[in-house]
Amino acid sequence: MILKRWQAPTIPSPEQMKMLFFAEGLKFTEEVYPAKSEMVSHKHPFDEVRMIISGGLIFNLSGNKVLLRPGDRIEIPSNTQHEMSVHGDQDCHSIIAFKVF
Repeated sequence: MILKRWQAPTIPSPEQMKMLFFAEGLKFTEEVYPAKSEMVSHKHPFDEVRMIISGGLIFNLSGNKVLLRPGDRIEIPSNTQHEMSVHGDQDCHSIIAFKVF
């Protein structure tokens, strides 16, 4: 797992986040998870790259929980078991891409 916390005082706009993904050659999509929703434990045969637009998302990777906030980015290696849950009472918007090798 690679976690990058957004450190600048201004969070990038969704368009700026998309430009970052595009510059890396990643095809991306936006996802919205309703407040308090949970995604069951799963894994996939490709790397997952996700950046948070708004709200908060808790990732649980093998018992290690990480809270992602707007601007934060996470890269999850292929075949890594993980689950997610929305933090707080606000929907979580994110941009997600998959790296297929």
